[in-house]
Amino acid sequence: MGIYILRRLLMMIPTVIGITFLIFMLVALAPGGIGAALRASGGTVDAGGGAARAEAEAYLEDRYGLDDIAPVQYLRWLGRISPVKFGARDTRLPDGEIVSGPRALKEPPLWSWFAGSIAEPDPSPEIDESRRVTREDPVEKRDRVYREASQNYAKARLEYVGARAQFIRQLGVYAESIDRSDLVDYKDNADVDGLAELVPDKSSPAFATLRPHAESLIELYAKAQKSRDALRAVLNADLFERAGVPIIPGIIGLGSPDLGQSFSSGQRVSDMISRALPVTLTLNLIALPLIYIIAIPCGMLSAIRKAQWPDVLIGSVVVALWSVPTVWAGVLAIGYLADNRYLGWFPVAGLHDNTSDIMRFLPSFDADGLWQRGYLLDMFWHAALPVLCLVYGGFAVLAKQTRAAMLENFSADFVRTAKAKGVADRSIVVQHVLRNSLLPLITMFASIFPAMLSGSVVIERIFSVPGMGSMILESIVLRDREVLLANTLIIATVNIMALLLADILYALADPRIAYK
Repeated sequence: MGIYILRRLLMMIPTVIGITFLIFMLVALAPGGIGAALRASGGTVDAGGGAARAEAEAYLEDRYGLDDIAPVQYLRWLGRISPVKFGARDTRLPDGEIVSGPRALKEPPLWSWFAGSIAEPDPSPEIDESRRVTREDPVEKRDRVYREASQNYAKARLEYVGARAQFIRQLGVYAESIDRSDLVDYKDNADVDGLAELVPDKSSPAFATLRPHAESLIELYAKAQKSRDALRAVLNADLFERAGVPIIPGIIGLGSPDLGQSFSSGQRVSDMISRALPVTLTLNLIALPLIYIIAIPCGMLSAIRKAQWPDVLIGSVVVALWSVPTVWAGVLAIGYLADNRYLGWFPVAGLHDNTSDIMRFLPSFDADGLWQRGYLLDMFWHAALPVLCLVYGGFAVLAKQTRAAMLENFSADFVRTAKAKGVADRSIVVQHVLRNSLLPLITMFASIFPAMLSGSVVIERIFSVPGMGSMILESIVLRDREVLLANTLIIATVNIMALLLADILYALADPRIAYK
């Protein structure tokens, strides 16, 4: 069994990689690419005082690496979420944020046409004497030095990237002037690689207008490179703790997965999931036991009373419930059970009252003798309708599956033998028939359990529940790569682990099953 489990765990790695790569490429191949929604909205980045759209897009592409080809972006994401880290370890800031070294700057396009050399990165930068700080200094001082270096670099990089985008457009004008419109795209940007293969026409008036812009761009590049070296010096000074555990220092180590930062909100994806996951788990941890507690006894009663009125009644009710669309049921529940114009028994949205933060945990009486429902009861009251819509559809499948499995075992030889030996009917049903009917129920559990984490998109949207389902739907609409991939990773891992758990439960439920 141990070798089988280990083999399945090792097989999980390429499976998860394949699933996440497929989702990543589907997003990349969609109209607009990976950062379409980010480019359309401008993201959460201040593009700098009404900068042109092209400059803003260039900065977003530079910041998030969207200008690299899709496989390179995927490998970068895979490196972040992998527990095995290569190269220097990341830095953990006092607030828990993990930061990597600054990405390399792209050189000014066609700089060799205008200058003999450009600024090169310092191989081993040191902190400026005016900002000299060590690990022994207070955390506030060290954090302030890092923040200043980071902000200075972000500002310098923004200026350079914006000027670079403008210069590429001006190169497009130059290409048009020399009758090479084939080297200009639909955004009026020049094909830099194509122009690099040509000999520059320095006598052209358009080329003369390029020179001052190129010289300014080269200066901005040198300024950004200097700011980058200053930031690298702060990070290399080990002012803060390093993330992870070194295996071979500077080459390979172990660290916690980094799910990245949301494109649409700018929040850390791990923080978003940590807020949404408990909400979804709360609903499903209430709903899933209810489904099994109600459906399995109903299926057992239907099998025991086959073709009698309990079997007909239970079968009719569960199939009727299964036939009711969840969307319709949710809308009706809000319209009649929650609307104050009708019954108004339940709240319309959310999982808590607005005043739940000041409630006591359990129901109690206040100083005036008035009864207060408390935090726990308030949560169950808000969750009643969403849970109702989650459970009713699961009754039919599980009850019918239990009935069919038990009817099959009722006709088995070991049941006839037990009856011939005079074993009590109750013992036959519980110890023989039900136990041997568990395998289909375990299979269903393996498919239902992952849904506890992914959540119900329909239910959460109808009842305005901020769970995993709502977050996944929003990430799809916004094409938020980081959130979508993080949820895909979690759901794929849980699905595979649920299948492994089902295999283990098979062996526990049926001694005839063994894995070697």
